[in-house]
Amino acid sequence: MLVFLPQFLGDVMSVVKSSLSVEQEKKLLSLFGHVRLHLLYKASVHGYMNLAFHSRCDGQGPTILVAYNKAGFVYGGYISKDYAQTGQAINDDKAFLYSITDQREKPLRVSSTDGQNGFTDGFYGLNVGVLWFLNNNTATVEIVAGNSYTFEAEEMHGNDLQLTECEVYRVEGDQKASTKDRLMDYIKNYKPEVKSVVQPRVLLVGPVGAGKSSFFNSINSVFKGHVTGQANTGSVGTSLTTQFRTYSIKAEQGGKALPLVLCDTMGLEEGPSAGLDTDDITSILKGHVQDRYQVSKTEMYQQEDFMCLIPIIPDTIHCVVYVLDACKVTLVSAKMVDKLAAIRKGINKLGVPQLVLLTKVDEACPLVREDLTNIYLSHYIERMVSVSVCLGVSQSCVLPVKNYSREFELDIHTDILLLTAVVQMLRYTDDYFDGIYLAGDQKSE
Repeated sequence: MLVFLPQFLGDVMSVVKSSLSVEQEKKLLSLFGHVRLHLLYKASVHGYMNLAFHSRCDGQGPTILVAYNKAGFVYGGYISKDYAQTGQAINDDKAFLYSITDQREKPLRVSSTDGQNGFTDGFYGLNVGVLWFLNNNTATVEIVAGNSYTFEAEEMHGNDLQLTECEVYRVEGDQKASTKDRLMDYIKNYKPEVKSVVQPRVLLVGPVGAGKSSFFNSINSVFKGHVTGQANTGSVGTSLTTQFRTYSIKAEQGGKALPLVLCDTMGLEEGPSAGLDTDDITSILKGHVQDRYQVSKTEMYQQEDFMCLIPIIPDTIHCVVYVLDACKVTLVSAKMVDKLAAIRKGINKLGVPQLVLLTKVDEACPLVREDLTNIYLSHYIERMVSVSVCLGVSQSCVLPVKNYSREFELDIHTDILLLTAVVQMLRYTDDYFDGIYLAGDQKSE
C-alpha cells in the first residue's frame, strides 16, 4: 500500500476545491488589487489541526484565511508576512480582518489600529489579530485579549464561533503588479554613486507642448496613488512654463522625498531669441540657476536671489532628457533640429549623459491607443524611436511613455512605462557620477 500512497495523495489534492461561491470570491478579491488566490489548506480535507495547517502554509508569503460558519458568515484575515513558527508577535501594517455576508454589498474590513501585532507566529494557532482559529485542534474560534483590532462581534461573525469549514489561500499578485512594485522599490531605495549628492537632478528639455510638465505630474501621480496636476500644463502656442522649476516627489502621502529631482523650464522655440536657448541651458547645467528663476532675456543674470555664483555638485544637472512628442517627431523643423544640435554640443562638452523621452505614444499609433502593451509591437513607434539618430543618441536611449493627461484613474501599464523611464534616468546619473568619482569626489558607501 505504501507504494501507492504518493499517487493517492496526489488524487486527494487534485479534488480539493474552494468552498467560496462566485459572489463570495468576487467580494473577497475586492479587498485587493489584481491578485489570484491559490488554495493551500482546507480543514475538512487536511484536518482541523495546527500541524496540518503549518505543513501546508508556512513560508508561503501573503495568505488569507477564510472561515465559514452556520450563521452564513465568511470571515477571517489577511497577513502579508510568512508563517514560520517563530513564536513571536509579528508587526504587519498590511494585515486586516474582514467579514462577508449576503446581506452586505461590500465586505467589512478592519485594520489594526496601530499597525502592530498583525498576528502571532506561534506553533499552535492559526490566527490574525485577536481571532484564533483551530482552537485546541477543533473547528472553533477563540477571541484572545487585545485591542489592535476593533470590531463588533455581531458584524464580524454573528456571534457564531463554531466553524463549518476553514481554508487558507496564498495571495499571488499578478506579474504586472509585481513589476510595478519592483520598479517603485528600486526608485525609492536608490542611492547616488557620489556621497555629496542626495537627490540627482534630471533636466527636462523639449519643444513647447511636448509634455515635460505632464511627465512630472504623471510620475507624481504614480507615487501618490491617484492622478495629480501640480505642474502647470496646457495647450497654447508658447510655453506655459516660464520659470526654472525643481520638483521633488514624495514616495507616498506624507512620506519622504524620492532620491530624484526633476527640473523643468520653458520650452524650446524655433526663433533665435524665443524660448530657452543654449546659454540658458548651460547656466542651468552648471548649477548657476536656482528654483523659481524667471527665464527671460530681459532679466537673464539680473535676479541675484535666484543665481548661485559658486555652485556645488548637488546643484548641477546630472542627466538631460529631451522630451519629444511622438506625433510630431517627423515634423520637427530644420531650425529646431539645429537648435537641438547646438544644445547637445554644449551638453556633450560638460559630459552630462542624455536620454530621449518619447511622449504621447498612444496618440501617435492606433495600435498602442487600443492597448498600451502593443507599444513594443508598433512599427510606427519603432520608426519614431529611430529619430534618435538625428539627436546623436542611440536607440537604446529612447524611452517611450504615455503621460496622464485626460485620465482620472491610474493604469498599471502606463505606470510601468513611466517608472521604467525614471529607472533609466537614475542609471544614467550613475554614469555621470562614475566620472566625478574618477575625478576625485567621494563615492557613497
